[in-house]
This record gives sequence, C-alpha cells and structure tokens, in this order.
Amino acid sequence: MPATTAGQLTADYVIVGAGSAGCAMAYRLSEAGKSVLVIEHGGTDAGPFIQMPGALSYPMNMKMYDWGYQTEPEPHLGGRRLACPRGKVIGGSSSINGMIYVRGHARDFDHWRDQGAAGWGYADVLPYYKRLENWHSGGHGGDPAWRGTDGPLHITRGKRENPLTRAFVEAGGQAGYPITGDYNGHQQEGFGPFDMTVWKGQRWSAANAYLKPALKRDNCDLIRALARKVVIEDGRAIGVEIERGGKIEVVKARAEVILAASSLNSPKLLMLSGIGPAHHLAEHGIEVIADRQGVGQNLQDHLELYIQAAASQPVSLFKYWNLPGKAYVGARWLLNKSGPGASNQFESAGFIRSQPGVDYPDIQYHFLPIAIRYDGKASAEGHGFQAHTGPMRSPSRGEVTLRSADPKDAPRILFNYMAHAQDWEDFRRCIRLTREIFAQDAFKPYYKHEIQPGADCQTDDELDDFIRQHVESAYHPCGTARIGAKDDPMAVVDPECRVIGVDGLRLADSSIFPRITNGNLNAPSIMTGEKAADHILGRPQLSADNSEPWIAPDWETQQRSGKTACSTKAGV
Repeated sequence: MPATTAGQLTADYVIVGAGSAGCAMAYRLSEAGKSVLVIEHGGTDAGPFIQMPGALSYPMNMKMYDWGYQTEPEPHLGGRRLACPRGKVIGGSSSINGMIYVRGHARDFDHWRDQGAAGWGYADVLPYYKRLENWHSGGHGGDPAWRGTDGPLHITRGKRENPLTRAFVEAGGQAGYPITGDYNGHQQEGFGPFDMTVWKGQRWSAANAYLKPALKRDNCDLIRALARKVVIEDGRAIGVEIERGGKIEVVKARAEVILAASSLNSPKLLMLSGIGPAHHLAEHGIEVIADRQGVGQNLQDHLELYIQAAASQPVSLFKYWNLPGKAYVGARWLLNKSGPGASNQFESAGFIRSQPGVDYPDIQYHFLPIAIRYDGKASAEGHGFQAHTGPMRSPSRGEVTLRSADPKDAPRILFNYMAHAQDWEDFRRCIRLTREIFAQDAFKPYYKHEIQPGADCQTDDELDDFIRQHVESAYHPCGTARIGAKDDPMAVVDPECRVIGVDGLRLADSSIFPRITNGNLNAPSIMTGEKAADHILGRPQLSADNSEPWIAPDWETQQRSGKTACSTKAGV
C-alpha cells in the first residue's frame, strides 16, 4: 500500500494525472494488488456543474476546473487565440467534456498499427473497449455482440424526445446516407443515436467509473499537488518531484512512474524532466537525459463549425434558456436526476464520407436542438438548432513546447490549424453538405432560415472568411508523445507505453496517439489506460477480436449510396 517512509510518500506505481487514462490505470493496478499513488493538481468534482449532464457548458469555462490554456496566435486563423480547456479536477477532461462516447473507427487503429504501434490494431483494442464498457442501448438499436456490458464505464443513450433530434437522422437518410443503429459497433458510417457517458442522469466520468472505486481500496491513494518533473537517477525514473502547500518534495515509485497528464501537460513534464528535443531543452537550461525529437511534436486536434438554423416552431431547448426555465431544469435534476438536465442533449450523431475515394468517414456531426455556443451564449434568433461539423483527419500538425523551465508556467501551444489547402477544401465541403441535409423534407416543418454562415455566404472566398473567423476547437488535442517502434526517431513511447530512453517510466494518455481518431477522444483515452495497465502488469494482452467492421462497398466511386458522387445541390 502507499506508505510514508521517513516523511517520504512511496508506492509501487506513481501516476501523474487523474484523468481518463490515469483513473483507468489506478483502478486496474490497484485491483491487481499493487500500491498506487495518484497525483492530481485539481480538486473535487462534487456539485451540479460537473455532475449534471445538461450543465456541460459551465465547467469547461470555470477556472476552478480548467487549466485555462490558450493557443498561441494561430497564423492561418488571422492570429486568433483559441481556448484549449483541459480538466484540472479528478476525472480530468472526462469531468468537463461533452460526455460523448466514440470509440473511433476500426481503420484508425489499423493505421496506428501500420505506423509502428504493434499490437494496437483494431483487433487488439476492441477487446479493451468491451472490457471497459457497461453499455445500455435503451431500446435504440445496436448489436450487443459488439459491445461490453459489465465494465466500469456506463454508456447510455438519450431519450431523443425532441422532434429536431429525430428529424436530423431522418434528413440524413433522405440525403442518401446510411442509418446506423450503433456507430460504435459494426457500422460507424451513417446517422443514428449518440452514446454518452451518463448513468442514471449523472455524468459518468472516469472519476466516477474508476477512481472513486479504486480509492476505496487500501492500496490506492490520491494527493493534490503540482507535478514539477520526473526524478531520474542513472537513467531510471525513481519518483516525481511535486509542490504542495508551498513545499517541494519527492514522491518515490518502487516500480514505475506513469505519466497520464494530458497531451499538453505530459510532454511538458517530459521536457521539464530532461526528455525531449535536445536543442529545445538547452534553450531553457535543462539537462538532457534523453534526446527525443518527437516530444511535443505531432500535435493534432479536431476543428468544428456550428451550422445554425432558426426554427419556425418553438420546439428547441431555447424555451429553457431563461431564469425560470433554468430553475425548472435544475430543480428536476436535483430532485430525481430527470428532465433535460439528465442529458448532454447531443442525442443524434452522423459520420459521413466527404467525397468518393474516401474509404471511411472523415466528417463527424454532433446535432444539438438549440442554437448556442460552447460558452453558453444562445443565438439572438431564439428558437433554433445546429450541427457541429468538421473534418476528422486534418493534415496540419502543431507542437507543444516549453515557455520556460518554470513548472508553473503554461506550455506554449501552437496547433498550426488550417495550414494545408486540404483543410479549407474539407471545411467548405462540410458546410455545403450540412446545408443539403438541413434542406431535406424532414426539416421542412421546423426550418426557418440559416443563422450562420447565412444565406449570403456562398462562394469559396466567403466561406473561407467565415471559417477563419468562426472555426473552434472541438477540444480533442492529442499526438504529442506518439507510440511507435523503438528505432523510430520521432516515437516517444514503445508499443508497451515505455518512454524510450528512460527506464521505469511510462506514458499512457492521448499523447501517444500516432494520428487522431474519428470522433471524441474520451473513449480511446480510457481504452489506452486499460490496455497500458496490462502492459505495466506484464500480463498477456486480451485475445484479439477479428470482427470485421462495415466499409461502404462503393466507397471508391460514390460519396453515398443513392446519390451521385458530386451532388449539384450540395455544391461540391
């Protein structure tokens, strides 16, 4: 069990970060009888702002729960600085996110494998998804054979009572796209119900699913502190230097140190510890222990736009967007975890291919039955609805670097968004394809007019101006310490999540993704923690599951079935 020896905290495993992957590893390692100490800078997740799904716009805008990071001025977005929230609370970003559960597409993981992440293909990771899931379809379709039903993470579906939510899926079908009963199962491509990490009306974060049960064991403990660096002696990680209560101390690890501090803070910690590009560390006077050029590089994200429409009927959630309405929603939730507050309101999804020759979906939709921004500001138009849309596999890459050698300084974050011509082409397609979906018969009873981009925004140049001004992060940063073969000079961890060049040190969170996966990153981050735990314990990996995912049979020649490859109506 975690112990204090001569005033020094010691455990078998010291995990930095109580986020999605860190919580999963704390659970599995302590379950195996190992002593675990988790270091988390943030505090409690108690209170309705985090636990009420419908309040999701609040915690990511609260300094109490968020590191408050911003990007550097983005050169291709007119020098805009974009918000980059990361959870500073138990559960990490799973406690402040939109609670959307997306595994990623099978071909995402096969690409990882082919890039040198041996043992991380879809057949390898699918058993870990099944192990972590406790899936409840709620009578909304899906094949249980593709899902797990007794894992720690409860996954449910919204009631989809709002007619706009149903109209979106119907419109997708009318536009010629498939309907899928479970995008996390056999067939991702198409329109259908969203999965969410909500259970009995409450956010089911990694803290609720994994960390709190682990902390009930005698061999798992949590301390609140700022991790300053990994302590390395003779090429081996032996502990973590922390600051708490104004004092600097070292937490010792008998077996290993494990970083799970996010794709922004994990590379920062590596570099502060002397692991990273030698020239960059030298700039900040940091002694080089392992010259790993890939640390902080390969930064990726998803960008998205909100395509908003005004509603011709008062059917949207805007009726609750006033003091009495919010009081009603809050009271119902506090009373019995029911009502609109019990859902994240992202209840319908879409995954489509942008053009012929794309073999699996490269556009994602989140549909929301209100016209509103992530900061909680509703459209002046009143009743409305919106589709969040963006490309899944941007070729642009950024970096996380040190601002200084002071652990209290935020890292320098530059995504280099929209650096490629393909990014602009992809986003124009997203807008035009969304307009076509909103123009289908299913929306005729509800569609009044387009709020944004607006009917007068049509040419490529006009759309590009709109994109430049309005595109926002979907908050999916990853890739800054990618997994790969040991002899790959840009890989940071090997396929068992061991940091290359240092003994006794692992890293397991979204930093290790070689390329961003389709959709939201909470599910693959938790899966990474689950799989890494078996590597850390020296256990054999779960048996491969060779279930074959659905791929559109005519993908080489058709953008969708039942439609021509380039619809004139879509303008693409």
